[in-house]
Amino acid sequence: MMRHSLVLLTFCAALMGCAGAPAQERRPIAWDGLGQNPNRPAVTKRRVTSPAPAVSDPNQERDRVLATLRPYSEAWWAVHDEIEAENDRQLGTKLVICPRCVQAPPPSEDVTGSIR
Repeated sequence: MMRHSLVLLTFCAALMGCAGAPAQERRPIAWDGLGQNPNRPAVTKRRVTSPAPAVSDPNQERDRVLATLRPYSEAWWAVHDEIEAENDRQLGTKLVICPRCVQAPPPSEDVTGSIR
């Protein structure tokens, strides 16, 4: 009986030592591509209480007008250019380029200017 108590006491002491050890830092786990990526944080689902209002497309009316005009006429090109300008404006609001990623090209050796 004494031997069993000693083994049980040793086992409990070993478990307490493991439980009291400081937690290791979290490192990335090698992922084989199957299932969910264990390195990504858990995604919590958000509830949408009210749907977002539909954004009206300013080009919708222009497309209707464009369909009524004679193709490649001056009026057709004017409306077409307005549609393209609006598409470029919308893209410009969505497109974000990091300033560090876009660098000015280095000046070439053939730069003309004053001799002074």
